[in-house]
Amino acid sequence: MPPILLRLLLTLACACLLTAAAPRTAYAAEPLRLVIFDVDATPPLGNIMAYDPVLRPGELTLRCRGIALLGADAPVVLCAVDWIGIGNEAHDAFRDALAAAAGTTRARVAVHTLHQHDAPAFDLGAEAILKAADLPPGRWDSTFARATMQRAADTLRAAMTNATAISHLGWGSAKVLEVASNRRIAGPDGRTRAVRYTTTKDPALRAEPEGVIDPNVDLVSFWSSNRPLAVLSYYACHPQSYYRTGVPSPDFPGIARFIRGQAVPEALHVHFNGAGGNIGAGKYNDGNKENRLTLALRLADGMKRAFEATTKTPLAAADLAWRVERVALPASPHLDEAKLRAQLPIVKSLPFFGPADRLNFLLRTKAGHLTDISCLALGNVRLLHLPGELFVEYQLAAKSLRPELQVTLASYGDYGAGYIGTERAYAEGGYETAPNSSNVAPEIEGVLMGAIKRLLEVK
Repeated sequence: MPPILLRLLLTLACACLLTAAAPRTAYAAEPLRLVIFDVDATPPLGNIMAYDPVLRPGELTLRCRGIALLGADAPVVLCAVDWIGIGNEAHDAFRDALAAAAGTTRARVAVHTLHQHDAPAFDLGAEAILKAADLPPGRWDSTFARATMQRAADTLRAAMTNATAISHLGWGSAKVLEVASNRRIAGPDGRTRAVRYTTTKDPALRAEPEGVIDPNVDLVSFWSSNRPLAVLSYYACHPQSYYRTGVPSPDFPGIARFIRGQAVPEALHVHFNGAGGNIGAGKYNDGNKENRLTLALRLADGMKRAFEATTKTPLAAADLAWRVERVALPASPHLDEAKLRAQLPIVKSLPFFGPADRLNFLLRTKAGHLTDISCLALGNVRLLHLPGELFVEYQLAAKSLRPELQVTLASYGDYGAGYIGTERAYAEGGYETAPNSSNVAPEIEGVLMGAIKRLLEVK
């Protein structure tokens, strides 16, 4: 064969190989795309919130906002709502609505609340139980919540045609000063002798050490070159400064989010409450109404320093992975179906965790319901999504499992479980692990930590 013909054949062969490989190279470098959505989630006058009806509007609205990530696989949706809780069938329905809007599945949608107390609750099963007993649904009337859920889905669906390419992922973390403190004060025998609630007027309890907390606010940001598109913040703390005012309020985390939104207006700011079940601002809040702004400014300062400390890394579609573990949450032995049904008519005299929502959780558990625990991997970042009012020990344990990664956590997903303590905490007593507060059994720790380890791929 003449040399010139041989060279020609080799050239053609190489060209064919490069052409065949081109789709894979382009696919690997395909950019992730970002969609943002944001709707008003403020209940109207007269609508019953967690405890009281709305008497008048406040200066700031409640928000339902989030992002969708579009890449090589089906979209992933992350959503945060300024409500006290979305539980049981309502949590399923909210995820289904956003999934349909984004063209994905329920398993790839995470919905969380921030747990503000001057805000609504949403539990379709509790509402159905009360209606079936010919009782008024009260705070479980879902008319407003359903409408908000639909608006969020409609807004997300419309935004799906306007996705923006992401070039970089940002991670930053900073210590928040004088906001969070552990609510459970231990006595000499190791049992909980006092609870440092949201408002703590007792100076002796405020003088107690902060206790076990996660002091850091973690920020995950998405960028188009040097322009931030969205900033997700994660901080573990009950969000109350004061409540039961009849005025819907995003409270101090919502104000901090607003402040940062004004400072960096080109990005949508979405805040998630971490594992703050046993964490509150009680050490730094004696009930003075001015403390709401004080706490907000301190949290906003931490967010600002975390944003300034952000390290950016290139991000492509191949850098995203989504994993889900489906687990059965063990119901607490104190939940008794007959007793809960007998308590339904006296629901108004009971605290927030009432017989209808507790009964609904029990019935779903008996029916074999499984709860999704999920993890979004973005390069070296891991975002965990968990249910209930999780104790901070879970968050600290998750971070310690993979110290070489940037791990953070959103709690207050499916709210049906109520408080979720550690196994040890159930033996220590205290408000959070009492029968009227937690709907799960002490073995919950093994269930959740097992799921977390599998999601983080820990042997």
